[in-house]
Amino acid sequence: MIVRHVHALAGTEWDVDTETWSSTRLLVKKDNVGFSLHDTTIKAGTETLIWYQHHVEAVYCIEGEGEVEVLETGEIYPIQSGTLYVLNQHEKHLLRGKTEMRMICVFNPPTTGTEVHDAAGTYPLE
Repeated sequence: MIVRHVHALAGTEWDVDTETWSSTRLLVKKDNVGFSLHDTTIKAGTETLIWYQHHVEAVYCIEGEGEVEVLETGEIYPIQSGTLYVLNQHEKHLLRGKTEMRMICVFNPPTTGTEVHDAAGTYPLE
């Protein structure tokens, strides 16, 4: 059994902060559960280019408001508390935080826990 508390991970290598988002990785690849689980905050007034070429990501918003724009189609989807979106086709997208948004994110394959987006918006695959 794995038991962790988000506050216990603050300041560790699994607590990643960038200009547009911060994320505490609750489960990672070395936990051997087949996915990773992140508690992520999207900062208000930001826009982040994301393209998970190697991962499928499911995102569930528990606080805040924003939108996700699929770059290939131009479709824009509003995000608010209770919204789920899944990047099951590796969609390149822009994530915009209208207000601060708290998101719960699941990745398959799992991340190592220390990743940040490269210039293309991608996490590397180990």
